Amino acid sequence: MLEELLEHGESSAIACFRERFKPDDLAETLVAFANGSGGTAVIGVTGRVRPRVEGVSNVIAAEEAALEAALACTPPLVLPLPQAHEHTQGTVLLIEVPPGMPHVYSLHGKYLRRDGPTNAPLSPHELRQLLLDRGEVGWERLCPDDVQLVDLDPAKIEQYVARIGAAAEMDPYAWLFRRGCLARNPDGTYKPTNAGMLLFARDTERDYPQCEITLVRYTGLEMSDEFERVDIRTALPDQVRRAEVWLNEHMRRGSRMIGLQRDDWTEYPPAAVREALVNAVAHRDYTVRGEGIRIAMFADRLEVYSPGRLPGHVTLDNIAEERFSRNETLVQVLADLGLIERLGYGINRMQRQMADAGLPPPEFRETAAGFLVTLRGKALSMTPRAGIDTSAWEVQGLNPRQIDALIFLTENRRITNRDLQELAPDVSPETIRRDLADLVDRGLILKIGQKRATYYILR
Repeated sequence: MLEELLEHGESSAIACFRERFKPDDLAETLVAFANGSGGTAVIGVTGRVRPRVEGVSNVIAAEEAALEAALACTPPLVLPLPQAHEHTQGTVLLIEVPPGMPHVYSLHGKYLRRDGPTNAPLSPHELRQLLLDRGEVGWERLCPDDVQLVDLDPAKIEQYVARIGAAAEMDPYAWLFRRGCLARNPDGTYKPTNAGMLLFARDTERDYPQCEITLVRYTGLEMSDEFERVDIRTALPDQVRRAEVWLNEHMRRGSRMIGLQRDDWTEYPPAAVREALVNAVAHRDYTVRGEGIRIAMFADRLEVYSPGRLPGHVTLDNIAEERFSRNETLVQVLADLGLIERLGYGINRMQRQMADAGLPPPEFRETAAGFLVTLRGKALSMTPRAGIDTSAWEVQGLNPRQIDALIFLTENRRITNRDLQELAPDVSPETIRRDLADLVDRGLILKIGQKRATYYILR
């Protein structure tokens, strides 16, 4: 990627700066990128960069200056961390402005766009159209009236700061301010924004009852009285982690034997499920009260519903190509934590993962007040040729060798110690004997014959 950037030079998506750049020049370019389809600023870093703080490296000093430039924009730009790369001519710093930024940005009252390799003012018509296309909600940057810094959990902030590293460790509150998680009071102190509370609050449920994920597993094709349910009401990063674990635990999984090789399958590609989950958490409309994210698992499909219709200029027709971030602060912090990718290609990845698994593409639908994603999974009735659902065996605590033995028996009338030894050649004969004896004790198989004539069948 770096070689391509440097080879093609400046363009509508690339701008190059020397090490002694003027912060306003970089800020103007970042504004122009943000008001368009994004872009990358390439900054040369050499020994001539003068660190602001003694002992701080030139790269960190350049990062600091770039982040200050982003903060000087109106509204402040929340961007991915600058990335340093070694090049044949030295070190360069890449500042990326992702596509689909949610606001219209300016610097000192100037609204700019990228025109080839230069920055140009937006015409009145272009500015008016951009304002109409993007809108200006900004709810996540607003500060609730009755919250203070003490409402944030220091442990959650520490974990986040440790993930960022030196850029945030020097002044954690200043970093959270840059990210949009804090705002400044007139006296210079900090106060949490809505985004900061959703991400780091001690008690999210108290102030944001709509911030919840409800997960339900039904046994059949429709809603019924037979189901498992859990409600998760915590800060967003923890919500994502806990919901992902629950979904993986409640997916049907199985295996089949192809010769002596075991072929595993899952009801849905775990990566596609994760994309649907994190997209719902990151992009839902948190101003919608009285309703949270609902994820329902049926025998043939997974449905992920999030409050709020598609944002900005995104429609069902262009959802795979267009980028628009309703909650840029939430998206960026979740990206900092490694829970989501800022580039915005989640829909494309979900489509590819479903196709690779031989499943239908994801289905997208807008409802009266929300957005629904449906993933179609493996068929409920599995034949031996298609695979065996092993979920119940895993719940019972059977080890992989024992599950392989049961799969073998569904495709063959009997199994011997020697058969299982061939399936697990690195395991001792005594361990194989204990595995089969345990299956007999559990009532899953029957032992037939004695000594060398012994074999086992399904009960």
